[in-house]
Amino acid sequence: MSTMATAVLSEIEADRPERVLAGDLRTLRKARGLTLAEVALKLGRSIGWVSQVERGLSQPSLADLRALADLFSVPLSLFFTHDVASEAERGVVVRAGHRRALGTSDTGLVEELLSPDLGGSFEMLRSEFAPGAALAVEARRDTEDAGYVVSGRFDIEIGGVWHSLGPGDSFRFSGRTYRWKNPGDEPAVVIWVVSPPVY
Repeated sequence: MSTMATAVLSEIEADRPERVLAGDLRTLRKARGLTLAEVALKLGRSIGWVSQVERGLSQPSLADLRALADLFSVPLSLFFTHDVASEAERGVVVRAGHRRALGTSDTGLVEELLSPDLGGSFEMLRSEFAPGAALAVEARRDTEDAGYVVSGRFDIEIGGVWHSLGPGDSFRFSGRTYRWKNPGDEPAVVIWVVSPPVY
């Protein structure tokens, strides 16, 4: 096989859905500062199995995916990719009808992953906050966060200071406590960027 054919084949292999899942799992593990051995111990699996899953050589079962979602504190739906229109777009383009949905409407927050995967230095999300929804308890993570309010009213407390935002307003903070709420009577839509990826 020619060098060019090998390179094309490698690129196609890297973009297969199981490779996307493998890359996402590796990114999540590293973002949480866990070793292969720690993940294996928590799941009751071998280090070799975890390594094979992260390289796309083994497919985790649904029960494994549930355990991984619990371990990384992410919704199970994150691990299910949608088909893309063409192989050329996989890992590069996310069409509106093919986003991965994260969360449910009963939580008051539904998010969609706008990034093709969790690789790279940041992730981008479309976050929709239901009227009256709020994050009651302060959260903090070791990330840099930024957001742009597309529509609705959105209040965010950063480091103990509340900010009332509307369409066109934006924010950024790093490693600080935060809470949010939608004080309006319509959904608030925010494009949210997190670096490094944590979802």
